[in-house]
Amino acid sequence: MRATKARPVTSKAGKGAFQLNQDAVRISGVGTARQATRSDELRDHLEEMILDGRLAPGERLDEMELSRRFGLSRTPVREAIKSLLAIGLIETRGRQGTHVALLSIPAIIEMFDVMASLEGLCAKLAARRATPTERAAMRAVHEELVKAYEVGDPVTFYKINQQFHDLLYDAAHTHFIAEQAIQLRRRIGAYRLRATYQPGRMLGTLTEHVRIMDAIDAGDPDAAQKAASDHVQLLGDQLTDFISSLPQRIGVAQ
Repeated sequence: MRATKARPVTSKAGKGAFQLNQDAVRISGVGTARQATRSDELRDHLEEMILDGRLAPGERLDEMELSRRFGLSRTPVREAIKSLLAIGLIETRGRQGTHVALLSIPAIIEMFDVMASLEGLCAKLAARRATPTERAAMRAVHEELVKAYEVGDPVTFYKINQQFHDLLYDAAHTHFIAEQAIQLRRRIGAYRLRATYQPGRMLGTLTEHVRIMDAIDAGDPDAAQKAASDHVQLLGDQLTDFISSLPQRIGVAQ
């Protein structure tokens, strides 16, 4: 797919040395950034698989199969499953076992609405509190998003986009709101990834990010809040198209 694309608005800041780490988490524990237990590593790996769609909503997670697949005893597997249950990424269905959480369409819409409010608050605070270094970091990551868009790579685009939003939370200097936003983002991660595939969504994201960054740079809290909230809400036809595609493409509870 090499269709001619409109050139998105890019940052005026110099391109940073940002490099997306695409290496999968290794359950052996070698090369991890922190001294995590094997259950922590498995939890992080399963979470990544859920967020990037390798484990689809509704898919069953078998404890014994996970033990065999990753060469672990049952204990770290159980601990990893308990952690994912606690943040709502997976769910138990009685005798049917454990499955990747399957959200209803009303629940997805409600979660996006809440996410829009949280992102808006973070952007509003960032317009007041962001340092020049934090603003420059957002611009540098935006340039990496432009590259992913230009080569037509929605998976990489989605992963770098998470980095952009992490930087927005950092710039807000608010632990509690950022924590809530990150937890909710985990819940709807698989659905957000599929939204990235919607026609025009990547270019729309770039344009919306520029509005957010410009408002933050201008020190305009209200404009930053509106730009960030609108960005998450997937307004108008894009939201309708996204929701209507969910049952056929990734599985949604009716």
